[in-house]
Amino acid sequence: MQATYNTLVVMDPQHPIDLILAKARQIADITHSHLHLLVCAKTNGHSDELHAVQDRLSQEGYGVTAEQAWHGTPCKTILTVQQAEGCSLVIKQHYKDGTLKKSLLTPEDWQLLRQSTSPVLMAKSTTPWAGGTILTAIDAGSDDVEHRLLQVGILSHGHDLAMRANASLHMMSAHPYPMLSARDPMFQLKEEIQHFYQEQCRSYQDEFEISDEHLHIEEGPAEVLIPGIAHRLGAALTILGSVGRSGLSGALIGNTAETVLDTLESDVLVLKPNDVIHDLEELTTHH
Repeated sequence: MQATYNTLVVMDPQHPIDLILAKARQIADITHSHLHLLVCAKTNGHSDELHAVQDRLSQEGYGVTAEQAWHGTPCKTILTVQQAEGCSLVIKQHYKDGTLKKSLLTPEDWQLLRQSTSPVLMAKSTTPWAGGTILTAIDAGSDDVEHRLLQVGILSHGHDLAMRANASLHMMSAHPYPMLSARDPMFQLKEEIQHFYQEQCRSYQDEFEISDEHLHIEEGPAEVLIPGIAHRLGAALTILGSVGRSGLSGALIGNTAETVLDTLESDVLVLKPNDVIHDLEELTTHH
Protein backbone atom coordinates (compact mmCIF):
# COMPACT_ATOMS: atom_id res chain seq x y z
CA MET A 1 0.00 0.00 0.00
CA GLN A 2 3.05 2.24 0.01
CA ALA A 3 2.32 3.23 -3.60
CA THR A 4 -1.42 3.94 -3.30
CA TYR A 5 -2.27 6.89 -5.54
CA ASN A 6 -5.78 5.96 -6.65
CA THR A 7 -8.16 3.82 -4.60
CA LEU A 8 -11.27 2.11 -5.99
CA VAL A 9 -14.10 2.19 -3.44
CA VAL A 10 -16.85 -0.32 -4.25
CA MET A 11 -20.23 0.83 -2.92
CA ASP A 12 -23.20 -1.56 -2.75
CA PRO A 13 -26.45 0.45 -2.74
CA GLN A 14 -28.30 -2.56 -1.29
CA HIS A 15 -26.28 -2.35 1.93
CA PRO A 16 -25.43 0.50 4.34
CA ILE A 17 -22.37 2.42 3.11
CA ASP A 18 -21.17 3.87 6.42
CA LEU A 19 -18.45 1.24 6.94
CA ILE A 20 -17.03 1.37 3.40
CA LEU A 21 -16.92 5.18 3.47
CA ALA A 22 -15.19 5.14 6.86
CA LYS A 23 -12.52 2.83 5.41
CA ALA A 24 -12.18 5.02 2.30
CA ARG A 25 -11.59 8.10 4.47
CA GLN A 26 -9.13 6.17 6.62
CA ILE A 27 -7.10 5.03 3.58
CA ALA A 28 -7.13 8.52 2.06
CA ASP A 29 -6.00 10.04 5.37
CA ILE A 30 -3.14 7.55 5.74
CA THR A 31 -1.95 7.38 2.10
CA HIS A 32 -3.23 10.70 0.63
CA SER A 33 -4.92 8.65 -2.09
CA HIS A 34 -7.52 9.84 -4.57
CA LEU A 35 -10.84 8.00 -4.17
CA HIS A 36 -12.83 6.62 -7.12
CA LEU A 37 -16.34 5.54 -6.06
CA LEU A 38 -18.00 2.70 -7.99
CA VAL A 39 -21.54 1.37 -7.92
CA CYS A 40 -21.87 -1.95 -9.80
CA ALA A 41 -25.39 -1.93 -11.22
CA LYS A 42 -27.10 -2.78 -14.52
CA THR A 43 -29.73 -0.06 -14.36
CA ASN A 44 -29.56 3.63 -13.56
CA GLY A 45 -31.15 5.05 -10.48
CA HIS A 46 -28.19 5.38 -8.15
CA SER A 47 -26.73 8.60 -9.56
CA ASP A 48 -28.34 10.90 -6.97
CA GLU A 49 -26.99 8.92 -4.03
CA LEU A 50 -23.60 8.47 -5.71
CA HIS A 51 -23.18 12.18 -6.42
CA ALA A 52 -24.39 13.08 -2.93
CA VAL A 53 -21.64 10.90 -1.43
CA GLN A 54 -19.10 12.35 -3.89
CA ASP A 55 -20.08 15.90 -2.93
CA ARG A 56 -19.92 15.10 0.78
CA LEU A 57 -16.41 13.62 0.52
CA SER A 58 -15.28 16.48 -1.71
CA GLN A 59 -16.51 19.04 0.83
CA GLU A 60 -14.52 17.17 3.49
CA GLY A 61 -11.39 17.80 1.43
CA TYR A 62 -10.91 14.45 -0.32
CA GLY A 63 -10.06 14.09 -4.00
CA VAL A 64 -12.93 12.00 -5.34
CA THR A 65 -14.56 10.86 -8.60
CA ALA A 66 -17.51 8.52 -9.09
CA GLU A 67 -19.21 6.27 -11.63
CA GLN A 68 -21.85 3.59 -12.06
CA ALA A 69 -20.90 0.70 -14.36
CA TRP A 70 -21.79 -2.88 -15.29
CA HIS A 71 -19.72 -5.46 -17.19
CA GLY A 72 -21.60 -8.73 -16.72
CA THR A 73 -20.80 -9.51 -13.06
CA PRO A 74 -19.77 -7.45 -10.02
CA CYS A 75 -16.26 -8.98 -10.11
CA LYS A 76 -15.73 -8.24 -13.83
CA THR A 77 -17.07 -4.71 -13.33
CA ILE A 78 -14.67 -4.03 -10.45
CA LEU A 79 -11.69 -5.42 -12.37
CA THR A 80 -12.56 -3.48 -15.56
CA VAL A 81 -12.89 -0.17 -13.70
CA GLN A 82 -9.79 -0.86 -11.61
CA GLN A 83 -7.76 -1.33 -14.80
CA ALA A 84 -9.31 1.67 -16.58
CA GLU A 85 -8.71 4.01 -13.63
CA GLY A 86 -5.28 2.61 -12.75
CA CYS A 87 -6.31 1.97 -9.16
CA SER A 88 -3.57 0.49 -6.97
CA LEU A 89 -5.99 -0.61 -4.24
CA VAL A 90 -9.56 -1.94 -4.21
CA ILE A 91 -11.72 -1.50 -1.10
CA LYS A 92 -14.87 -3.59 -0.82
CA GLN A 93 -17.09 -4.54 2.08
CA HIS A 94 -17.24 -8.30 2.65
CA TYR A 95 -20.62 -9.97 3.01
CA LYS A 96 -20.82 -13.58 4.16
CA ASP A 97 -22.16 -16.15 1.69
CA GLY A 98 -24.25 -19.11 2.82
CA THR A 99 -22.72 -22.62 2.84
CA LEU A 100 -25.09 -23.86 0.13
CA LYS A 101 -24.30 -20.94 -2.16
CA LYS A 102 -20.56 -21.49 -1.65
CA SER A 103 -20.89 -25.16 -2.57
CA LEU A 104 -22.61 -24.27 -5.84
CA LEU A 105 -20.80 -21.07 -6.86
CA THR A 106 -17.41 -19.49 -6.25
CA PRO A 107 -18.17 -16.41 -4.10
CA GLU A 108 -17.68 -13.06 -5.85
CA ASP A 109 -15.18 -11.94 -3.21
CA TRP A 110 -13.08 -15.07 -3.77
CA GLN A 111 -13.07 -14.39 -7.51
CA LEU A 112 -11.98 -10.81 -6.84
CA LEU A 113 -9.09 -11.94 -4.64
CA ARG A 114 -7.95 -14.44 -7.29
CA GLN A 115 -8.22 -12.12 -10.28
CA SER A 116 -7.40 -8.63 -9.00
CA THR A 117 -4.10 -7.20 -10.20
CA SER A 118 -3.95 -4.88 -7.18
CA PRO A 119 -4.20 -5.45 -3.41
CA VAL A 120 -7.75 -5.86 -2.09
CA LEU A 121 -8.95 -4.55 1.27
CA MET A 122 -12.04 -6.36 2.54
CA ALA A 123 -13.75 -4.03 5.02
CA LYS A 124 -15.33 -5.88 7.94
CA SER A 125 -14.73 -3.95 11.15
CA THR A 126 -15.56 -0.51 12.52
CA THR A 127 -12.40 -0.64 14.67
CA PRO A 128 -10.04 2.17 13.61
CA TRP A 129 -6.47 1.22 12.70
CA ALA A 130 -5.01 4.27 14.45
CA GLY A 131 -3.47 3.20 17.74
CA GLY A 132 -4.69 -0.37 17.19
CA THR A 133 -3.09 -3.68 16.28
CA ILE A 134 -2.06 -4.79 12.78
CA LEU A 135 -1.43 -8.52 12.36
CA THR A 136 0.71 -9.81 9.49
CA ALA A 137 0.29 -13.51 8.68
CA ILE A 138 3.13 -15.21 6.79
CA ASP A 139 4.16 -18.77 5.95
CA ALA A 140 7.63 -18.83 7.48
CA GLY A 141 8.18 -22.43 6.43
CA SER A 142 8.06 -21.65 2.70
CA ASP A 143 11.44 -20.62 1.37
CA ASP A 144 10.88 -20.40 -2.40
CA VAL A 145 11.33 -17.04 -4.13
CA GLU A 146 7.61 -16.41 -4.68
CA HIS A 147 6.71 -16.97 -1.04
CA ARG A 148 9.68 -14.99 0.30
CA LEU A 149 8.75 -12.10 -1.97
CA LEU A 150 5.16 -12.27 -0.72
CA GLN A 151 6.25 -12.44 2.93
CA VAL A 152 8.46 -9.36 2.56
CA GLY A 153 5.56 -7.55 0.87
CA ILE A 154 3.12 -8.46 3.65
CA LEU A 155 5.52 -7.29 6.36
CA SER A 156 6.54 -4.18 4.44
CA HIS A 157 2.90 -3.11 4.02
CA GLY A 158 2.22 -3.89 7.68
CA HIS A 159 5.24 -1.92 8.88
CA ASP A 160 4.36 1.04 6.66
CA LEU A 161 0.73 1.15 7.80
CA ALA A 162 1.67 0.67 11.46
CA MET A 163 4.06 3.65 11.23
CA ARG A 164 1.47 5.83 9.49
CA ALA A 165 -1.41 4.85 11.80
CA ASN A 166 0.67 4.72 14.99
CA ALA A 167 -0.44 1.10 15.34
CA SER A 168 1.24 -1.92 16.91
CA LEU A 169 2.67 -4.45 14.41
CA HIS A 170 2.49 -8.21 15.08
CA MET A 171 3.66 -11.16 12.97
CA MET A 172 2.38 -14.74 13.03
CA SER A 173 3.05 -18.05 11.30
CA ALA A 174 1.38 -21.43 11.65
CA HIS A 175 3.58 -24.51 11.69
CA PRO A 176 2.66 -28.15 10.99
CA TYR A 177 2.14 -30.89 13.56
CA PRO A 178 5.14 -33.19 14.11
CA MET A 179 5.15 -36.33 11.93
CA LEU A 180 7.18 -39.37 12.92
CA SER A 181 7.14 -40.44 9.28
CA ALA A 182 8.71 -37.17 8.06
CA ARG A 183 11.93 -37.68 6.09
CA ASP A 184 13.57 -34.69 7.77
CA PRO A 185 14.13 -35.46 11.50
CA MET A 186 13.53 -31.77 12.24
CA PHE A 187 9.82 -32.20 11.46
CA GLN A 188 9.46 -35.14 13.86
CA LEU A 189 9.72 -33.05 17.03
CA LYS A 190 7.59 -30.02 17.96
CA GLU A 191 10.51 -28.23 19.65
CA GLU A 192 12.66 -28.58 16.53
CA ILE A 193 9.87 -27.28 14.27
CA GLN A 194 9.24 -24.33 16.60
CA HIS A 195 12.95 -23.47 16.66
CA PHE A 196 13.19 -23.68 12.84
CA TYR A 197 10.24 -21.29 12.38
CA GLN A 198 11.61 -18.86 14.95
CA GLU A 199 14.96 -18.81 13.12
CA GLN A 200 13.16 -18.27 9.81
CA CYS A 201 11.43 -15.22 11.31
CA ARG A 202 14.56 -13.71 12.88
CA SER A 203 15.65 -11.69 9.84
CA TYR A 204 12.08 -10.45 9.30
CA GLN A 205 11.94 -9.34 12.93
CA ASP A 206 15.19 -7.40 12.57
CA GLU A 207 14.19 -5.76 9.29
CA PHE A 208 10.69 -4.73 10.35
CA GLU A 209 11.34 -4.04 14.06
CA ILE A 210 9.12 -6.78 15.48
CA SER A 211 9.89 -7.84 19.05
CA ASP A 212 9.70 -11.42 20.32
CA GLU A 213 6.56 -10.43 22.26
CA HIS A 214 4.91 -9.50 18.95
CA LEU A 215 5.90 -12.77 17.21
CA HIS A 216 3.33 -15.59 17.31
CA ILE A 217 4.37 -19.04 16.05
CA GLU A 218 1.82 -21.73 16.80
CA GLU A 219 1.03 -25.29 15.80
CA GLY A 220 -1.98 -26.02 13.63
CA PRO A 221 -3.76 -25.07 10.40
CA ALA A 222 -3.34 -21.45 9.31
CA GLU A 223 -7.05 -21.04 8.54
CA VAL A 224 -7.83 -21.73 12.23
CA LEU A 225 -4.89 -19.95 13.83
CA ILE A 226 -5.09 -16.68 11.88
CA PRO A 227 -8.64 -15.76 13.03
CA GLY A 228 -7.88 -17.05 16.54
CA ILE A 229 -4.73 -14.97 17.00
CA ALA A 230 -6.36 -11.90 15.38
CA HIS A 231 -9.27 -12.22 17.84
CA ARG A 232 -6.93 -12.69 20.80
CA LEU A 233 -4.97 -9.55 19.86
CA GLY A 234 -8.09 -7.54 18.99
CA ALA A 235 -6.53 -6.83 15.59
CA ALA A 236 -8.04 -3.99 13.58
CA LEU A 237 -6.38 -5.20 10.36
CA THR A 238 -5.00 -8.57 9.25
CA ILE A 239 -2.63 -8.64 6.26
CA LEU A 240 -2.05 -11.89 4.42
CA GLY A 241 -1.06 -13.22 1.03
CA SER A 242 -2.69 -15.22 -1.70
CA VAL A 243 -1.02 -17.22 -4.43
CA GLY A 244 -4.08 -16.47 -6.56
CA ARG A 245 -4.96 -20.06 -7.48
CA SER A 246 -7.65 -20.35 -10.10
CA GLY A 247 -9.27 -23.18 -12.01
CA LEU A 248 -9.51 -26.68 -10.58
CA SER A 249 -6.65 -26.31 -8.08
CA GLY A 250 -8.30 -23.21 -6.65
CA ALA A 251 -11.64 -24.96 -6.37
CA LEU A 252 -10.18 -28.03 -4.65
CA ILE A 253 -7.51 -26.48 -2.46
CA GLY A 254 -8.69 -22.92 -1.92
CA ASN A 255 -6.52 -20.15 -0.54
CA THR A 256 -6.07 -19.42 3.14
CA ALA A 257 -7.08 -15.83 2.40
CA GLU A 258 -10.42 -17.05 1.07
CA THR A 259 -11.13 -19.51 3.86
CA VAL A 260 -10.52 -16.99 6.66
CA LEU A 261 -12.56 -14.16 5.12
CA ASP A 262 -15.75 -15.16 6.92
CA THR A 263 -14.15 -16.01 10.27
CA LEU A 264 -11.86 -12.98 10.68
CA GLU A 265 -13.43 -10.12 12.62
CA SER A 266 -10.87 -7.55 11.47
CA ASP A 267 -10.43 -5.82 8.12
CA VAL A 268 -8.46 -8.03 5.72
CA LEU A 269 -5.81 -6.79 3.28
CA VAL A 270 -4.84 -9.43 0.72
CA LEU A 271 -1.65 -9.20 -1.35
CA LYS A 272 -0.20 -11.36 -4.12
CA PRO A 273 3.42 -11.66 -5.33
CA ASN A 274 2.62 -9.45 -8.34
CA ASP A 275 1.53 -6.64 -5.98
CA VAL A 276 4.93 -6.72 -4.34
CA ILE A 277 6.75 -6.70 -7.70
CA HIS A 278 4.63 -3.70 -8.75
CA ASP A 279 5.57 -1.83 -5.55
CA LEU A 280 9.26 -2.54 -6.15
CA GLU A 281 8.96 -1.26 -9.73
CA GLU A 282 7.23 1.89 -8.48
CA LEU A 283 9.99 2.51 -5.95
CA THR A 284 12.66 1.99 -8.61
CA THR A 285 10.89 4.39 -10.99
CA HIS A 286 10.58 7.15 -8.38
CA HIS A 287 14.19 7.02 -7.18
